[in-house]
Amino acid sequence: MSDSLVIIPTYNEIENIEAIIRAVFELRTNFHVLIVDDNSPDGTSTTVRQLQKEFGDRLHLEVRKEKSGLGTAYIHGFKWAIEREYDYIFEMDADFSHTPSDLLRLHTACKNGADVAVGSRYKKGVNVVNWPLYRVLLSYGASFYVKMITGMRVHDPTAGFVCYKREVLEKINLDSIRFVGYAFQIEMKFRAYIMNYKIQEVSIIFRDREKGKSKMSSSIVSEAIFGVLKIKWNSMFQKNRY
Repeated sequence: MSDSLVIIPTYNEIENIEAIIRAVFELRTNFHVLIVDDNSPDGTSTTVRQLQKEFGDRLHLEVRKEKSGLGTAYIHGFKWAIEREYDYIFEMDADFSHTPSDLLRLHTACKNGADVAVGSRYKKGVNVVNWPLYRVLLSYGASFYVKMITGMRVHDPTAGFVCYKREVLEKINLDSIRFVGYAFQIEMKFRAYIMNYKIQEVSIIFRDREKGKSKMSSSIVSEAIFGVLKIKWNSMFQKNRY
């Protein structure tokens, strides 16, 4: 039995899914992997089922009925992981924008005292490869905006490469989280921050996907802009939600 679960949400990731699973299982730490697939029409879940025959109880699959957003996929995975008592629970993309070997560094950070370890693109300058300038400016500007509104001193609050100790996810009211994109990532970190959990950033290099299609949309960006204000408001006037 492993104490560590990597949650990878997928929608049409047939070009990446086998390679990312194999990359995680090649690491020296005994990670388990949970794929949360939103009923991808390209057959992503079929490939995962085939790989389960090879990897046995290290590889798990949950297929949801339809595409319901990144945030709800992670909430589904968090609850699944808590029920099975994994101690270290990771978020990671399927498209290799997060380097699988960096899971080891996030794992080490949490084992050495962090409650939340964030794979940070901006802890040491801007470590982003193959993004157009407008995406870098949008992401970096969003990080500054979040810090200004929330007071949370995290350089990369929208990061989606994260390790949580189980205790943190057990204490957060997961059912009250409604955001699905960047704002989901911000809210999760902000909830941990206001509950005085230790958040540690681990500098990583982020690479834009080479295969498959990005899920970024204008609605996700809009959610982040206005969602931060709602997150801050709720923290001041609806503390029971947290």
